[in-house]
Amino acid sequence: MASPLTTEEFINRVVAVGVAERLDVNRAIGELGVGEVPLVDVIDQLQRRGLITTLQTEKVLRGDRVGYFYGDYKVLYLIGAGTFARVYRAEKDGDVFAVKVLRKRFRDEPKELEQFLREGKMGLKLKHPNIVRIIDVVADRHNPFLVMEFIEGQTLRELVKIRGKLPVDLSLKLIHEVAQGLAFAAELGISHRDLKLSNVLISSSGVAKLVDFGLAALADRSNPEIVADCPNARAIDYAALERGTNVRKDDPRSDVFFAGNMLYHMLAGTPALTETRDRMARLNVSRFQDIRPIQDYVPDIPGLVNQLLLNTMEFNPQLRIQSCKSLVSAVKGVMEDLKRGGQGPVEQPKVKVNAEDVGDDQIITNEGEGYIVMFVESKTDLQNAIRERLKARGYRVLIISDPRRALARFDDAMEPPADCVIFGAAELGNDALDAYNEFAESEQTQNIPAIMLVDPRQRHIVEKAVRGSNRTLLPLPLSVKNLRVTLIKLLSGTEQRPAGTY
Repeated sequence: MASPLTTEEFINRVVAVGVAERLDVNRAIGELGVGEVPLVDVIDQLQRRGLITTLQTEKVLRGDRVGYFYGDYKVLYLIGAGTFARVYRAEKDGDVFAVKVLRKRFRDEPKELEQFLREGKMGLKLKHPNIVRIIDVVADRHNPFLVMEFIEGQTLRELVKIRGKLPVDLSLKLIHEVAQGLAFAAELGISHRDLKLSNVLISSSGVAKLVDFGLAALADRSNPEIVADCPNARAIDYAALERGTNVRKDDPRSDVFFAGNMLYHMLAGTPALTETRDRMARLNVSRFQDIRPIQDYVPDIPGLVNQLLLNTMEFNPQLRIQSCKSLVSAVKGVMEDLKRGGQGPVEQPKVKVNAEDVGDDQIITNEGEGYIVMFVESKTDLQNAIRERLKARGYRVLIISDPRRALARFDDAMEPPADCVIFGAAELGNDALDAYNEFAESEQTQNIPAIMLVDPRQRHIVEKAVRGSNRTLLPLPLSVKNLRVTLIKLLSGTEQRPAGTY
């Protein structure tokens, strides 16, 4: 076991490795008085005077001879460590920088070293307010490193950990800034491929800045066995999503999906994707399909925000928001719509959406604002699907599984509990048919629109269902677009309820 360092040995090492000048060290120690000074007091004095840092002290005490400098940049503190690299706060000529150093096990591999340097040089092009700027790429074979602007602040993951769920307005602001950085990079043909909260820095002024563009791509993801051995979990996630949706590697819509996961994480305080350390479990495509509705965590989430999440995290890439540029526009539109709807006690006029205007399901609207829809259905998965889609359009949705209880809600009600009732006949069968017909014939409810969802094979139900101008049958499996169009038409003559009353 090595003998403890003496004070003189420690001072000699500090000077020898170049972290401080002997004149400055002697001057600082001289302030402690004459005679022999204990090592602990010397260390404390040098740290208080800013001549050495905690990291430098630990390295000196261990006897490390290298790692105090990368090029002309003097290492001060370790500020982050990931799978591929460590990031240090460093100093040069009085200015502070972040220095990212490839881990030793990768720098000894020519392929990984080349990838690291290539991604760094690519980052030199990314000069945008929402991207952490790379200033220099140093291709030292033994100590390759990147020099980046230093951001005083915290990661988005740290912010969520401290605050839990973030407010809707803050979450939208941050994802809008992230999307702007992604869109700028996409115009240069660069995708991120490692989107997660820890790769977003929040500056002291509250601005979101992306880091680590492309650095996930340090393994060949075309081979499932190699994917499973990939050291970066997010690279596996991207590969699993793209393989599961049958799109090419580096599909630009992958960043859109994971940006949606980040927004979900901010709002819910937990990620949409189930987290696991099992690499093969990460390749299971069901992770991207079995996502809990955001309402489970944020019951009062605005419908526009829910629809934004659905459009970013749509499993089918053809139905997903198609680019980061489009994501910027979508987020901005939601922010502006929410701002217009929350300007105080003066009620904003509601704009009705015409059925003819219902086109691309990705276009976010609040067409259901001011309306309550009751859905009478016993199947839980269908309940959740319809509720999620309609709430995303601004409707308030009441779920009742018993048709008789649904009808009872209208008995002697001062005001109808719903503006339209949807009866599901696939499981409820004749009970749904009887309730639907009674709803149409009762003097109290005959003027309230109703829809029945029916499997075309249920011919006796189709034949016996009451028809009328405010009565409609829709076939199963259900087209959400057809449901939206039908609701808009049926409710066109129904006055929207004032805000705060439904």
